[in-house]
Amino acid sequence: MTSPSPAAPAPESGAALPTDRHDRRDPLARFRSWTRGVLLANVIGQILIIGTGGAVRLTDSGLGCSSWPNCEPGEFTPAFHQASSIHPYIEFGNRTLAFLLAIVGLMVLVLVATDRSRTRSFRALGVVPLAGVVAQAVIGGVVVLLHLHPGWVSLHFGVSAALVWFSAYLLHRHGEGDGGPVRVGGRAVSVVGTVLGVLLVPIVTLGVLVTGSGPHSGDTSVGYRLALDPLTVTKAHSGSVWLFTITLVVLLVLLHRAAAGPGVPAARKGAWLLLAVTMTQGLIGYVQYFTGLPELLVGIHLVGAGCLTWATANAVLRLRTRS
Repeated sequence: MTSPSPAAPAPESGAALPTDRHDRRDPLARFRSWTRGVLLANVIGQILIIGTGGAVRLTDSGLGCSSWPNCEPGEFTPAFHQASSIHPYIEFGNRTLAFLLAIVGLMVLVLVATDRSRTRSFRALGVVPLAGVVAQAVIGGVVVLLHLHPGWVSLHFGVSAALVWFSAYLLHRHGEGDGGPVRVGGRAVSVVGTVLGVLLVPIVTLGVLVTGSGPHSGDTSVGYRLALDPLTVTKAHSGSVWLFTITLVVLLVLLHRAAAGPGVPAARKGAWLLLAVTMTQGLIGYVQYFTGLPELLVGIHLVGAGCLTWATANAVLRLRTRS
């Protein structure tokens, strides 16, 4: 008869448990649970700054602050006096949101780039939000110094849309494993999803051209900044949206015909959400067109463009899974 094995000694008071050792290896372990919230805040902030940038343009406040990085020479903030207009405060508000986004971008960098439980390729992505905010600040400074040059203004919005897409990618990627991507629903679904993502580029680009050629371009002297026929550009923009919508319907049909499997229900939900956002954005676009382009609706449409970019990224990214 064998003797019973001795019981394992109880850990001494203050002895390091495995979790304690892990926390010591990772000084930020207690903050890792914040990562998803910070990435979500980054997505929301990137969309909101499109709205504040739109407010700057719609109220002709682009030169509300005549200098950069100061609002006025020698003054970082707008100086209030009896003859003050609202324009410096709108422009400064946009700059303040950019500063807050820089703080969020720094938090993303710290939380993502230092997370050794993830792959090196994923950690490298943490630098992009902060780098994007810095790039936007530089572009904004050039816009002011060049007195709202239309090319730089258009680039400003294009970079914002790209940052929304990337921020959506980073948030989605955070919730996945680090295994290789596996298609959801087969090759046809993957191809149509890729086409859908590519079609977002002309939608955003033509939308920028529509605004730049219309009465809300930010130029009060001639009423436009891009010498383009507003009606022609608007029709092209509308056509790109309809092509996008048709492609999305094809994707929905393919997803509902696909055999049930891992990721399929989530992909269907993402596609339906994108359809709802697309239809809402299209409705706002037609209403603003037939009601004389009221500033409020144009501003909502700009924020909607950011939401459409996020919803497209969300739908396309759900077309594959990772272990």
